[in-house]
Amino acid sequence: MPRLFTALEIPRNVAMSLSLLRGGIPGARWIDVENYHITLRFIGDVDNRTADEIVDRLDRIDRQEFQVSISGIGSFGSKKPHSVWAGVTPSQEMSALQGEIERICQRIGLPADPRKFMPHVTLGRLKSCRLDEVVHYLAGRGNFHAMPFTASRFVLLSSKESVGGGPYVTEETFALTEAWGTGHSGGDVYETSRY
Repeated sequence: MPRLFTALEIPRNVAMSLSLLRGGIPGARWIDVENYHITLRFIGDVDNRTADEIVDRLDRIDRQEFQVSISGIGSFGSKKPHSVWAGVTPSQEMSALQGEIERICQRIGLPADPRKFMPHVTLGRLKSCRLDEVVHYLAGRGNFHAMPFTASRFVLLSSKESVGGGPYVTEETFALTEAWGTGHSGGDVYETSRY
């Protein structure tokens, strides 16, 4: 079974804005635009029965869609950076969805995720990149902002065992209930095919 994780998709117009952040760090491996996402819960390698149970439980989640804002950039690994990311403004709705997914995973016997949930979009993986080049890259792009968008669903993605960064396959989609009286603002509707 491929390794699984739940995520929020990034609409095409926002992904194109994020793609402008690619480049500027020699040796970085930049994530392909179609693989941008916000991880909610890394599940890992599970057998087919467990995967089916996860899908069944995720399908019962009943939460409203919510706004997502992406702004600022940063890196993981302070002295030896290993990735750069765009920040996602935490929201109560996103944290509640992530918490419910975490509880579902623990109820079916998966170990608790040891990392604190910090929503972000990974832009690039760094290996043997110089710290001063990463600092310079971050300093020049720290005021990044993308158009806010509505998360109207979350997805179960799979990846082949690799060094990370895709390609990812959408295994299942789970709709979030339209927030009453808000409607859609036009440019944030997801295409039915992968993007």
